[in-house]
Amino acid sequence: MDNVLTAEHLRLTLGQRQLIDDVSLTLNYGEMVALIGPNGAGKSTLLRLLTGFLVPSQGQCYLAGKPLSQWTSTALSRSRAMMLQQTLLRFDWPVEEIVAMGRAPWGPKRMCDIVHEIMMLTGCETLFGRRYSTLSGGEQQRAQLARSLAQLWHNGAPEGWLFLDEPTSALDLYHQQHLLRLLKTLTAGRALHVCVVLHDLNLAALWADRILLLHKGKLVAQGAPQQVLQAEAIAKWYGAEVCVAAHPGSKTPHVFLSP
Repeated sequence: MDNVLTAEHLRLTLGQRQLIDDVSLTLNYGEMVALIGPNGAGKSTLLRLLTGFLVPSQGQCYLAGKPLSQWTSTALSRSRAMMLQQTLLRFDWPVEEIVAMGRAPWGPKRMCDIVHEIMMLTGCETLFGRRYSTLSGGEQQRAQLARSLAQLWHNGAPEGWLFLDEPTSALDLYHQQHLLRLLKTLTAGRALHVCVVLHDLNLAALWADRILLLHKGKLVAQGAPQQVLQAEAIAKWYGAEVCVAAHPGSKTPHVFLSP
């Protein structure tokens, strides 16, 4: 039970709009789940419900068998972290201090050592001493990933639930590969779950153990990449004409836009 986060019949209504419509799912330690869907499908909104930052109009989220609403803020902050698409800061701190913000739920013990270890792990060591405002969009994303991992760092590794909203959107090819390889490796330790919103279906196919497909607030498909990423399903839910073939270096599906 400790290794499961469940959502039961989540709904979120804003005025006359149904943003999330009867979504139920289970997330387990040791897996990397990609959340996909067209623009406006409700992906970011669902992340905020799963993390407790939004309260559903109906339904409930449970972590370790207990509703998120019954967790204290400190205990929940030690168990789950979320990286937003964009994080606007009102202060211009050095990158290492931004990363150290993730340690707030834990107190100052060994903070410097942990921050240094995580910056090395995430490839942020070259950003040490630089002001956050001077970073490119991709560099800021890397710093925010490091901050999110710092929040979950316990006994030498991240433990808990990490939610990422389009963390590769501003990254070049090398850093996309590095980030997703790192997340895959960390989840293999079986003490971390990663749920990541991705627009690039091919990245989702390569790295995710499971894919959840949202459309207009509904969970319309889920399963292994081979089950979800089929040409007919993509045409139905995205309205795009595509071809799907096997990736040349693996058995995962690869999506090509039709000319």
